Amino acid sequence: MKQLILASQSPRRKSLLAQLGYQFITLPANIDESVYCNEKPQDYVVRLAKEKAQTIFLALTAEQQDQTIVLGSDTSVVIDGEILGKPIDEAECITTLMRLENKQHQVLTAIAVISQDHKKPKQHFNAITKLVETQVHFKPLTVDEIKRYWNTGEPCDKAGSYAIQGIGGQFVTTINGSYSAVVGLPLYETAQLLAQVALPSSINKGLISNE
Repeated sequence: MKQLILASQSPRRKSLLAQLGYQFITLPANIDESVYCNEKPQDYVVRLAKEKAQTIFLALTAEQQDQTIVLGSDTSVVIDGEILGKPIDEAECITTLMRLENKQHQVLTAIAVISQDHKKPKQHFNAITKLVETQVHFKPLTVDEIKRYWNTGEPCDKAGSYAIQGIGGQFVTTINGSYSAVVGLPLYETAQLLAQVALPSSINKGLISNE
């Protein structure tokens, strides 16, 4: 059985991947997450997911690469074609959530799976990616609500200044797409990509994760 590495330090992604029944380890990838000039949000999240997985894969020895599959993922909150990052302070959190209130925005999550390409010499690898777009609609918000939410501490490290799986879930009126993708890892698409590289989920192969 090949080793699976999740190229992330996110506890949310770790929990979601464990739900699929995989045994895996986590190794966060330290990459530059700056947006390129004129880069589309869809291209950005796919690039980062791939770079995270590639960074971890290329740090392995040739022998380790032969027995390892690396999964990378990236999530961005987007409105009007603009990527909304993590808030640096309360003022930015207010600005961000007031842009989202009573409107629909997109959550883009990309996943990338990298494994050894046995048809080519060592150091060559296969990379398959998938982009999942989910439409999320917020209720009307007030500045006072947002301030109280900021004081919970939850928005501080969240893209778009909210966590749908936490307190911020009360702001969401409708969602069209993958809930798990908004949290950080689309379960269906992740299982499908890993199955393509001969790593089936627990449903198909009785794997039990102890993560």
